[in-house]
Amino acid sequence: MTISARRSTIILRRGSWALTMTAVLLVAPALVLMQTAQAQTFTVLHNFTGGSDGGQAGGLILDRSGILYGNAYSGGDFTNCPSGCGVVYQLKQHGSSWTLSPLYSFNGTDDGAMPNDVPTIGPDGALYGTAIGGGMNDLGTVFDLRPRPAACASVLCPWMDTIVHQFGNGDDGASPIGGVVFDAAGNLYGTTDRGGTNGNGTVWEATRSGQNWTESVIYNFGAIGSGDGVNTTGTLTIDGAGNLYGTTQSGGSGGGGTVFKLTNTGSGWTETILYNFPVNSLVDGWFLQGGVVLDSAGNIYGGTLFGGPNNGGTVYELSPSGGGYTFNVLASLGGGLEEGVYDSLTIDANGNLYGTTVRDGPGSNGFVFKLTQSNGNWTFTDLHGFIGADGGAFPVGRVAVDAQGNIFGTTTGGGTNNQGILFEITP
Repeated sequence: MTISARRSTIILRRGSWALTMTAVLLVAPALVLMQTAQAQTFTVLHNFTGGSDGGQAGGLILDRSGILYGNAYSGGDFTNCPSGCGVVYQLKQHGSSWTLSPLYSFNGTDDGAMPNDVPTIGPDGALYGTAIGGGMNDLGTVFDLRPRPAACASVLCPWMDTIVHQFGNGDDGASPIGGVVFDAAGNLYGTTDRGGTNGNGTVWEATRSGQNWTESVIYNFGAIGSGDGVNTTGTLTIDGAGNLYGTTQSGGSGGGGTVFKLTNTGSGWTETILYNFPVNSLVDGWFLQGGVVLDSAGNIYGGTLFGGPNNGGTVYELSPSGGGYTFNVLASLGGGLEEGVYDSLTIDANGNLYGTTVRDGPGSNGFVFKLTQSNGNWTFTDLHGFIGADGGAFPVGRVAVDAQGNIFGTTTGGGTNNQGILFEITP
């Protein structure tokens, strides 16, 4: 079996990225104030090896007990994948130290290969997520991971994997790059980057009956040139009314991607495009790789990978206004043709936003940032710039933030083994 690598050209291009030091240029619009990072501590908690612990890690989530979960795009089982089929892992704190434990290694067959986005903790406590490859016709899977019900005699006890869905059954889609989200009834939702009736991706729903899941497509993105967005790669967000929000990389009336909303009318799902990004835009930014997050007032936040005034991506806001939305650029990233925000932002209980850039920052190795709102103004803080080598480089996943304001994240490059690091930033 040949596993097709579709994470994006970013992963494939990293080896050619220069590590020469350059200054970061962050020119923000008038409503954004610039602030130098305050005293803080950056700590490498784990250096990925590319072996059983994985390599090229994505984002992180934090459960209520303080345990971190994440996935690695490569490493693990090498039987059917030249670089390994990927790993889901757990990171626990024991006193002042942290221990990383692989929970499951994909083998590239029916279970899938190359998990890309962060897993989701389901209402039953299991981990749910997607893998880009493997499964039926090597088109990806949706999986469910949970601890074994009986005591395990082994030091390393792999979790049990259950396949929720294998893509490739007609027009159900292919390459689920984004993660999954649950509604209040326990139904599961996600997206595919391609496939569907028009070949440009789908939004799907999986409903559960006992131990069995049934997947159905609730929306097919339109044909190229139709004005609809195409190719969605970010994880969906759901509001209290059950509406789904997401992004597309490209398409829309401007060609540079869209932010969309799906509403269940009772007889089906209806799409509303909330904003169209112009392609190659040096104002709004363009190419939306990650999804969006919502605050308690219904404001929508996300980031672009390219464009903006400094051509390194933007952080944007869509605010409800008069039955529509008002678009604002909160921060312009970069300085030259570089890559900005790859994944969804993280929002904390106070409405602060956190994110990472792939290449902006010192030596174009990426950085971690925070946006804080006060009296209608946003303050942008560059929290940490990666320096390459042992200091890590190229963070693509979203960060996790605990109640004390500690930030946890990963990089896909750098570290002692050049397979990425898992880090903590302590205020």
